[in-house]
Order: sequence, then structure tokens, then C-alpha cells
Amino acid sequence: MKTAVLATAAAALITDGSVVMVGGFMGVGAPHRVLNALSETVTKDLTLIVNDACRPGEGVGKLISNGQVKKLIVSHIGLNPEAQGKMISDELDVELVPQGTLVERIRAGGFGLGGVLTETGVGTIVASGKQTVDIDGKTFLIEKPLRADFALIAADRSDYVGNLDYSLTAHNFNPIMAMSADVVIAEPQSIMPVGVIGPDEVKTPGVLVDHLIARPV
Repeated sequence: MKTAVLATAAAALITDGSVVMVGGFMGVGAPHRVLNALSETVTKDLTLIVNDACRPGEGVGKLISNGQVKKLIVSHIGLNPEAQGKMISDELDVELVPQGTLVERIRAGGFGLGGVLTETGVGTIVASGKQTVDIDGKTFLIEKPLRADFALIAADRSDYVGNLDYSLTAHNFNPIMAMSADVVIAEPQSIMPVGVIGPDEVKTPGVLVDHLIARPV
């Protein structure tokens, strides 16, 4: 059994300089209660591994607006002009990663793999400073795995031991991030007795989840 904690208590676990994975896609399927709580702290110098920079004042965009983020490892920032401006002014270090490569690097971190081989980015600025390998006449980049100190993920349902299932877009990043962090904080929409979520519906087993966020009232 896991005791559900308040979002503020979970946010307090994250310390200055932490590497944090955040699930979601443009704010959809993101753990908004935890992100809101984190945005109200003085925690700083965070490195975020996330699909996108969301929008100003929403999701991870709040952390960027507050100046709490030192670095983004991200697929795109196109809908967040604040993130773009901070990158141009060197206030924010942004590592742009093709989306499929980003997911695979996270998966490699969770599965204990040494890296990912991909043709994406060969011959472009993406390949700058990276190792390559030739296989059967093709050149591949070696992309290193990604892991984090914390993963902040959102789920549709949890049971009392932390087994999670997801709905729709939330499947994109949340389950794979739950494999790839030292501490996993899950924010479900509802928490229910063990057995209500069928075995085939469990996408993240409770053994991977360290903290559950209490249900909204």
C-alpha cells in the first residue's frame, strides 16, 4: 500500500539542480498539480527532460517563466516564446532532440542500454560532436541514454499499491519515463482498490512508483 501525498509535499522532494523528467504533450497528460506546486517553490537550476516547453504560464512553462529551469532537453519549444527568448539570450540551455530519438534515449536509460543508433540527424548540426558507427554501409549516430533524478508523470487511474493505467495521449511519454528515473512521482486522476484495474490494463507496475499524489477534491 502507498500513502498518497499532497502535491506540495511531492514538490518539496525536488532539490536545486535536479534532473526531472516530465510527462505530457503540450500540457496534455502532464502532472499539472505537481508542476503548479513546484512552480510555487524556490527550487532552481533544474534540468527538464520533456517533450516540449508547453506555453507560458502552463505546465512546465510556469517553471521556465519563473527562471527555475537551467536546461531543457526537449523536442520543440515553438509554442513558448519565453523559452525561445531565454535560449537566444543564453539564459536557458536548450538541447533540441528529434522526438523519436528523445523517446528512445529515455527508453534506453530505463532499460539499461548503452545508447541508441539512429540515422536521424546524420549530416546535420544534430550530429555535431557525436560518435557515429557504420553498419552495412549506413552511418548511424550513437545517442546516449537519458535518466533523471525524478520523473513527474500523470496517469488516469492508480490502485492503492501504485499500479497505473493511462488514457489517450498520456501514453506517449509517461510510461517510459516511469522506467527511467530514480524517484517516480505519479499523479493519477483517481485512486481505487487493488483489482479494479485489470492486470492487462496496468501499464506501469506499482513497484516502479515511489509516491502517489492525493486525488483532487
